[in-house]
Amino acid sequence: MLKHSTRRWLAGLGVAGALVAASATPASAAPATFAAPIDNLDLYANNVIVAPGGTEKWVTLFSLITERQPGDYTIKVDRSKIDGFADVEDSGENCTESGAILTCKVEDQDDDGSYLNLVSLLVRAKADAKPDQKGELSFTVTPDGKSGSASYSSTVEIGEGVDLTTNESLELKGAPGATLKAPFQVTNRGEVPAEDAVLFVVGADGLQPSKRYENCEYTEGPLHDFAFACRFDTTIGKNSSFRLDDSFGFTVPTDSWAPNTFGGFSTWFTPADWDEYRSEAELPAKLGPNGTEGELKLEPAANLRSRQTDVNPLDNSTWVDLQVTGNQRADVAARGAKVTGDVGATVALTVGYVNNGPAAVNTGGSESPWISTTVTLPKGVTAVRAPESCFDAEDDGWESGKPGARVYQCFVPGSIKKGEKVDYEFQLRIDQAGGQAGEVKLRTGHEETEIKDLDPANDVAKILVNAAGGTDGGGNAGGSNGGNGGGDGGSLPITGQSTGLIAGIGALLLAAGVGGYLVAKRRRTRFVA
Repeated sequence: MLKHSTRRWLAGLGVAGALVAASATPASAAPATFAAPIDNLDLYANNVIVAPGGTEKWVTLFSLITERQPGDYTIKVDRSKIDGFADVEDSGENCTESGAILTCKVEDQDDDGSYLNLVSLLVRAKADAKPDQKGELSFTVTPDGKSGSASYSSTVEIGEGVDLTTNESLELKGAPGATLKAPFQVTNRGEVPAEDAVLFVVGADGLQPSKRYENCEYTEGPLHDFAFACRFDTTIGKNSSFRLDDSFGFTVPTDSWAPNTFGGFSTWFTPADWDEYRSEAELPAKLGPNGTEGELKLEPAANLRSRQTDVNPLDNSTWVDLQVTGNQRADVAARGAKVTGDVGATVALTVGYVNNGPAAVNTGGSESPWISTTVTLPKGVTAVRAPESCFDAEDDGWESGKPGARVYQCFVPGSIKKGEKVDYEFQLRIDQAGGQAGEVKLRTGHEETEIKDLDPANDVAKILVNAAGGTDGGGNAGGSNGGNGGGDGGSLPITGQSTGLIAGIGALLLAAGVGGYLVAKRRRTRFVA
């Protein structure tokens, strides 16, 4: 059972309302082979490694369609190359069986996303299967009523079964700037020594690792140290437990909102299961650069011949609660603008907000705010271009960068520190003469719960078009001739990790029952230092 604070932190990750795992193409997916051309039917199926007596796993065949392709499909699944060591069966699918061949019918799915789930199959190792047996599970997809077919194969492998377990939870507590020891632990409950291990840690911005080790790789970008993975050349014997050495811990950022609670979790993998997870979760070959501050250790290593898979991966994760003590918040101020232009002219509009500090915002946690910006344009203008991190607030489709809306909801990922500005850049066509007004309004906190910043009075600023004079309502002088009062002072484009990396992290969250990971495209949104 997740603690309330952890659930709130995970809910905070979903403020943009988009599932990242449904927005990216697996980087490891090989192109499908075609017997004849079929438009937009690229196939992908994951690989699995299973062990006798271990957990059954799923192989799912997707069509990575780029456009809506309605229709019915016939899928033939050839199990002949793995029939001697693994059982493969459909689980409620519309499939018929003839020897080693499964024939499945897929009816038209009402799905306008980028994935089309064609068939999911349950794979388990046979009782007499031996480690290192391996074979291909082959798929052939034929759209009904169309010529041609597409093929794809996934690999099913038998591994040596081990059983890693860990503590269910870890509670940490400290003030901004404090370094906290985090004794992550792993135990082998199986009958076979576990050769080597990988620790994968996912956390909110407040869970900053105190050191960066040579045997760990770390993510980079606006999401900061959201994830890292450490590989240990260690043999964990039967009924043996190991924990990270005393040098490992987290340092609470000095500008952390306080009080607050940050959440995260860790998961232990065998190296083979980590490779499988990388493939399924679309992670790149490396999360990011390795550290340089020595080696994080468990114990000396030994070598075994066979690749290993965990027979019960459901007890490998630790939920982490970090309670930040103290009293430190921030003031975010809306930034409006004043623009002028003739009827029919297209002018630039830059609005947003600035973080006056002292705490950072958009860092996650149960008590610190995610900042969303509502931009209401004047009635006499039309947005001919909108930032891709802004959505039509009156459209349930959440189409990013949609022109023509009057009210936009805008988000950016990653923390905003003291002194940093967020700009949303629009192009407006002036449709009628005379002065018109709109507004920029900040929401500090989650949709369900407002979290007040230090000065709520400056959370609203005006947008003035062809006004007689004055300021823009955000403390900036009004511009002229299509200018705006946002003021740049130098800008830093929002850059981030690859879609595959973020999707992989999102997939792990989704596997734990978490939906709605924050994603926003960032081509026309800027941080301003």
